[in-house]
Amino acid sequence: MTSATDPADTPAAPAAPALPGGPGGPGSPGVPAPRRRAGRPGHLADVAVQAEFTGRDRYLDLLRTLALFRVVLYHTFAWGWLTLLFPSMGVMFALAGALMARSLARPAAKVLRGRIRRLLLPLWLYGVVVLGVLFAQGWRPARDGEAVLWWLRIACWLVPVGTPPFPARIGEDGGLLDAGWAEQAAGPLWYLRAYFWFVMLSPLLLKAFRKAPWPTLLAPLALTAVVGTGVVEIPGATGDAVRDFAVYGSCWILGFAHHDGLLYRIPKYFAPSLGPLFMGAALWWTSDHLGPQGWDLGGVPLGQALWSFGYCVLLFQVSPAWRRLPDRLRRLDKLITLANNRAVSVYLWHEIALIATVPLIDLLWKIPAVWQSATLSGLLSEAYPPLMFLLVWPLLALLVAASGWAEDLSARRRPRLWPTGPDRRGRAGRTDPAPGAGPITGPITGPGGGSHTG
Repeated sequence: MTSATDPADTPAAPAAPALPGGPGGPGSPGVPAPRRRAGRPGHLADVAVQAEFTGRDRYLDLLRTLALFRVVLYHTFAWGWLTLLFPSMGVMFALAGALMARSLARPAAKVLRGRIRRLLLPLWLYGVVVLGVLFAQGWRPARDGEAVLWWLRIACWLVPVGTPPFPARIGEDGGLLDAGWAEQAAGPLWYLRAYFWFVMLSPLLLKAFRKAPWPTLLAPLALTAVVGTGVVEIPGATGDAVRDFAVYGSCWILGFAHHDGLLYRIPKYFAPSLGPLFMGAALWWTSDHLGPQGWDLGGVPLGQALWSFGYCVLLFQVSPAWRRLPDRLRRLDKLITLANNRAVSVYLWHEIALIATVPLIDLLWKIPAVWQSATLSGLLSEAYPPLMFLLVWPLLALLVAASGWAEDLSARRRPRLWPTGPDRRGRAGRTDPAPGAGPITGPITGPGGGSHTG
């Protein structure tokens, strides 16, 4: 993965959010009262509806599921145009920002502890497995003098404060694992690093947003224009982290705007143009900065930032706040519930699933009719991406079933193997949703360097 959540589970029904005017709710000091969007039945700014609507917003659940699907699709086929069709990472950060704004109606320290706990336990499981294989393959610090620093950096596999180290190549090509597998396995961790810092800084960002909404919302785009275009070069892993924060910062803060109803205060004659305005700027900039992959926003930080922001503005302006899926989508209900309950696991483990598809497909070369025929050999070589896409889903299902318990334990829920519905026997009370997961009662008016595409 060139490199997210904000990534849902239907835990025991969360406590209803504070009603406007209630303690910690909209209308309290420092918490703006959400504005009702005229002509939108069932909008959660309506007090009566908000009191009733305490479950999941299935529209946002659908967006998160689409984002995860597109991540797997992109990392299988590497089609750059998918970053334009659906900017998954920007969408997941925007959804997470909306959820974070809602959660911060409670004491910030409690929210941060719960959110980081939900992130760390699944990451620890992933890190232990990947590091265990690397150590078994003989990976060690290069020189004794660097051992202490190396072990400190290894901790980033367990606490994503920075970029974790990994060998560019280990083992041999042609073995069970490709020599470059470690880089692919480390791919998802950039998102968790960015998510970690967005969460930690959210109390300050939310305070700044509510004091100066538009400057705070647009500041990361301005920062991207500086650090993502070569005007200012920040080398190494620090530069990667700063660019990721800048590229997706406006999407995260846009989640705050969605929660607080800022988008619905925009004059109606201008609102439909806001998203396309940023998206048009993204196309203009990207057209003059195309990389080897063509229209792949992953290599164009400013284009990625502008496109993702404008796209998310449009998604939030539509935002129908579904209590349940429309009839035409009802057959996907269990799949969407599962994807949201296991969003972190799907994001983390999908690269391992993709890695595992290759040796399975390689078994076809053992068939004499295949390797003895130039035609069949050529067809098999061309068929690797489609075959990987077919195989990755059952493999990912096995990995999610085997590792998903970590998400349940981190949320203090009863572990479940395949959570496609509500946990009727789970712990009562509020739980802190996982990165990019968890109930979002939205308007709520309100898982390398450069810009990643996930």
